[in-house]
Amino acid sequence: MYQLESIDTDFIHNTRFSFTARVELDCTPDRLFDIFEDADSWTAWVGSIQNVEWTSPKPFAVGTTRTVSLSGNMQGYEEFIEWERGVRMAFRFARSNKNSLTAFGEDYQVTDLGNGRCKLEWTIALAPRGISVVFMTLFKPIMGWYFQRELNKLVKYVASHAPAVASKTS
Repeated sequence: MYQLESIDTDFIHNTRFSFTARVELDCTPDRLFDIFEDADSWTAWVGSIQNVEWTSPKPFAVGTTRTVSLSGNMQGYEEFIEWERGVRMAFRFARSNKNSLTAFGEDYQVTDLGNGRCKLEWTIALAPRGISVVFMTLFKPIMGWYFQRELNKLVKYVASHAPAVASKTS
């Protein structure tokens, strides 16, 4: 296992390789977090995710952990650095089985638009290592497009699955 740098949301939004995608969704912020908490939903809308396993019990909070298996036989061991249900969650890779990154994190910021709708801003950031720096530099122009395409899959997932996900009430 390779230890990655400890980062915060400032890194996620201000590093050289930071990409942000935005969508409006036909669901409440609470329902969106139901989907985020469903390990199986991730494989449906993020093409590179093969499996998600929560390794901390609910209720999730700052410090929650999970393991994500990605394409290319990569595993990321994530630690959540922000968690406010219905509003924001952010995580960082604490460790990985590959030595291609020095840091990686994602930030999900949700805005309630009312009338059962919300807006999601998803920011992905990474600090590549070694030859990965060359590849990221070459592919940086299309990375924003790629992440927006992935987020657009979430819009379709919400439209077809959100009603089946039990929304939590206060």
